[in-house]
Amino acid sequence: MADAAQQLVQIGRPGKKPASSDSLVQVGEQYPVPKKGERARRPPWLRVKVRKNQTFDEVSSLVEGLKLNTVCEEARCPNIWECWGQHRTATFMILGGVCTRACRYCSVTSARPELLDPHEPENVAEAVERMQLAHAVITSVDRDDLPDYGAGHWVETIEAIKRRSPDTKIEILTPDYMGDWDQLKRVLDTHVDVFSHNTETVPRLYRRLRSKGVYETCLELLDRLDKYRVEHQIQMTTKTGVICGLGEEIPEILEVMDDLRKVNVDVLTLGQYLNPTKKHHPIARFYTPEEFEMLKEEGLKRGFKSVVSGPLVRSSYHAHEHVPQALDNK
Repeated sequence: MADAAQQLVQIGRPGKKPASSDSLVQVGEQYPVPKKGERARRPPWLRVKVRKNQTFDEVSSLVEGLKLNTVCEEARCPNIWECWGQHRTATFMILGGVCTRACRYCSVTSARPELLDPHEPENVAEAVERMQLAHAVITSVDRDDLPDYGAGHWVETIEAIKRRSPDTKIEILTPDYMGDWDQLKRVLDTHVDVFSHNTETVPRLYRRLRSKGVYETCLELLDRLDKYRVEHQIQMTTKTGVICGLGEEIPEILEVMDDLRKVNVDVLTLGQYLNPTKKHHPIARFYTPEEFEMLKEEGLKRGFKSVVSGPLVRSSYHAHEHVPQALDNK
C-alpha cells in the first residue's frame, strides 16, 4: 500500500489554501450505505461465515450454565464464531444485562436494571478457570443507579479471578463511573494487566449518540490511568476504542488520536459501526479495508504501541496481544 499521505486528498475551496478543518477523504470506491429504514447490505469485506463447531457449543453451554452475560452476544459481535469457536475465548459482561444508559449505537438493553447477582463474581471466575483462559476480558453495563456505580462488584470479580486463576492475565473495559474518581481508584487498586475505557466517537457526536457520556471525562479517566501506573510503578497497558461510520470525518478521528496520545494511551482499536437494528443510529458510511490500514498507519505515526484497525475489529479482538509483555516484544 502507498504511503497514507498519498491516499488522502484535501478538500477545500478552489484557489484557497485548505484549512485544518477541511476534510481528508480516502481516494477509492465507496460502498453505498443504506437509506433510513432500509436493511444494510454489507460490503464483501464485512461478510462473516458462520462456523459453529464443538468448541463453540462448549463455550455457549458453559456461559449459559453459569448464567453469565457476554458482550459477544449482547453487542452482537461479528467475531463470536472466531473467538468462541477457534480461540475458546469470551468477553464476560458483569453487573447484569441491562444498562442504565441508552447510547444510540449500542444493542445492549436499556431499562431499569435488576438487582446485582451476588454469585456473579464467583461464576465469572469459575468460567475463567474451567476455560483455562490465559487472558480474561471483563466488561460491564453502566450502573448509574448504584451508589458506587458498580465499582465494588468489579473489585469482587477481579479478586475472584485472581484467587482461582492466579496466572491468568486480566483485561477490563470499564464505564466512566460518572467521573467519581474514588470509585475508579478502587478498581485501579486491583492492578489488572490491561485497563480499557472506550472513547467510542468524536467530540462533535457525543451529545447526539452517547447517553450521559462526556468526551472530557473520558480523556480525564484515561489520563488518570496513566498517572496511576506511573505513581505506583506498575506494568499496565491503557487502551481505548473508536467506532468508525457513525458520521465522523477522518480529520476528526486523527484529532481524537492526538488527544489520546496526550494522555499516553498505549493501544487503540478502530472498527466499523454496524447498526444492530433499524431503530438504532444509521450507518453513515462503510470504511474500506484500505482506509482502516491508513488509520492504523496514522496511529502508529503518533506513537501508539499498537493500533488494531479493521472492518470487523472490536475492543477485545485479539486482546491477548495487548498485555504489557506482548507489547514490549513488538
